Amino acid sequence: MALFFDQSWFDARLSERGLSRAALAAVSGMSEGDLALVWKDQRELSAAEVAVFAELLGVTGAEVAERAGISTPTPGADPLARIAALERRVAALEADVARLRGIELVRPRRNST
Repeated sequence: MALFFDQSWFDARLSERGLSRAALAAVSGMSEGDLALVWKDQRELSAAEVAVFAELLGVTGAEVAERAGISTPTPGADPLARIAALERRVAALEADVARLRGIELVRPRRNST
């Protein structure tokens, strides 16, 4: 995942499709000023904006999110589903810890010579 917004990649995709940043801003419902902040990595994209960018650029939402910076959400990523999955993992780990605590470890005896 890109640490920062990959301006050159986005500009290249726009150029390949004969589009401008102004067109991207208009289609995504952003002002040109907001888009300029995105390009300078001073504004994050929402999952909905990532989906629009992907559609317009002809790439996947995951690829846009990958190129847009480290904290950009992928469209369709359900945060509640992720939380539920993490809670299930924590519960399984807690059950494993409880089971392991119930096991007595056999330690070898030392010779007292």
